[in-house]
This record gives sequence, structure tokens and C-alpha cells, in this order.
Amino acid sequence: MTILRPLGSSDLEVFPLSLGGNVFGWTADQDQSFAVLDAYAAAGGNFIDTADAYTFWVPGNKGGESETVLGQWMAARGNRDDVVVATKVGALPEYKGLSASTIKAAAEESLRRLGTDHIDLYYTHYDDPSVPVEEFITALDELVRSGKVRAIAASNITPERLQESLDFSDREGLVRYVALQPHYNLVSRDTYEGPLQEIASRSGLAAVPYFGLAAGFLTGKYRPGTEVESARAEKAGEYLATERGRRVLAALDEVAAAHDAEVATVALAWLAAQPTVAAPIASARTLEQLPALLAVGDLELTDAELAALTAASA
Repeated sequence: MTILRPLGSSDLEVFPLSLGGNVFGWTADQDQSFAVLDAYAAAGGNFIDTADAYTFWVPGNKGGESETVLGQWMAARGNRDDVVVATKVGALPEYKGLSASTIKAAAEESLRRLGTDHIDLYYTHYDDPSVPVEEFITALDELVRSGKVRAIAASNITPERLQESLDFSDREGLVRYVALQPHYNLVSRDTYEGPLQEIASRSGLAAVPYFGLAAGFLTGKYRPGTEVESARAEKAGEYLATERGRRVLAALDEVAAAHDAEVATVALAWLAAQPTVAAPIASARTLEQLPALLAVGDLELTDAELAALTAASA
């Protein structure tokens, strides 16, 4: 039985793999999404990541599709109390930015689509430098005090604005960020390591990294001379073209062979073992992709293996 992890200073406890909902209503239709969600929950998974903006960029979509699928699944299964729902505000064109009025209106729409009276973890999806931290933290505090949100978190924010937000919360006795969702993986370390990670560590924030598998590159399915049909193939191919990308793949292959594990599992296990990280995010479009992700909770890498992967990714 995989042990749940505390999420920063909140009272939320989460599975060590957060299931990414960005594919729901995009590359996974409702039936596929329900099948993946059922299997994730059956394995003990309880931490699902979505956003109001998912997936407005798809022709024919307007945003909110992922939240809607997740809400329909929870309603059909009657399991809302068993799920830690994380969603985000600020990137949907209709509700863009972090003004107090935008946050309030967007939260109501997310609650409606999710079919629930509360959001467990509410992220500011992107920072909005045009809005003072005093305004959006106060708006988030009101949502928490009203019971519509349990805890708040940040994504895509500079170290300076993150620290400013935390300082304001502490000074005014308002709700405080408990988690951070950075872009972070074996081939993108400088997007988190350094000042952001130091603030998270010093302030007791949990990291929930996105792009944990680098757009699928760290699954190992992208190799020299192979073609993969995927919406993310172009991005993954960019990693393959670098010496570091090929070096990381070689190190992952070696560790995976030693554990008889999937390359994706090893990549996520390295991420899960990094300081401050509570649960990497990864998405599965099909049932076949899920076992390698779920296995991260049971794979413990040795210090030597972690060091070898870290060296390869330097």
C-alpha cells in the first residue's frame, strides 16, 4: 500500500503521483478518461490536477473541458470526498489574470464544472505582475474563509513574487501558499533548482512538478531514428537532439534495467526523491500508460542511482 504524503503545511495528504488532467477532453475522450481515473483510484491514487484553462487551445473547445470530465466522473462514482482536487485560475482567456473579481468569478465556474462545493488546492496558474500580491492573496483568503477552497498554491511565478506573496500572507495573517507547481524534470532542472527551490524549502512549501516526463521524452519511447505519433512529439524530439538528453536516456536505461522497471518510472522516482517534492504530475491518455506512472510510489532508488541520474542531467 503506497503511503500518502503530506502536502506542505496543509492538512491534505496526497498520493506520490498526481494524475494530470490536461488530457481529459483533449487526447482522451470521456470513456478513456473515466477508465484512467478508475484505474488510478483503484491503485490508491487520490491527487488529480486540472485547470480551468484545459483545453481551450483545442479547436472546438473553449476551456473547462477537463474540469467537466473530472466532475462527471466524481458524480458518477460518488467519490468526491476521496479525491484531492487541484485546479487553477488565471490562464483561461475568459478569466485571464489574477484580479480579485477574476479569481472570484473563475472559482465559481470551476466549482460548477467540477460539481462540488469546494476545491482542495487552488493554484494561481500564472503570475499576473499587473496585480499587487495584496489583491490576489486577499481574494484567495476570502475563498478559503468561505469554505470554497481548502488550500492555495502557486505555479509559474518568480522567486521574488513568491517571496513577496508569502511575506504579505505572514504579515497580515492571511492564507498562505502551501505548494508550488514548477516546471521540473531530469532535462529541465534550472526551471526549479536554485532560488525557487530554496524559498520552497525555507518556507515549508511542497513542490508538485509539471512536465515531470518532459512532454513524454522521459518515457524512453523517443529514440534516435524512431517516429512517435503524439501531440507532444515535436517538443520531445528537441530533447533527443541534445547531448544531455541522450546522456539522461542512457542513465535511465541502466537504472531501469537494474530494477526491471519502466524508464518513465525511474524518471519520476528521481523527481519524487528531490528535496521539497511531494508528488510529480504525469498524465496518461490510455490505461496502458498508467502502470509505469503508478509504480513511482513503490520504486526506491539507491543513493548511487540518484547520483548517477543527477550527474547525467547536469
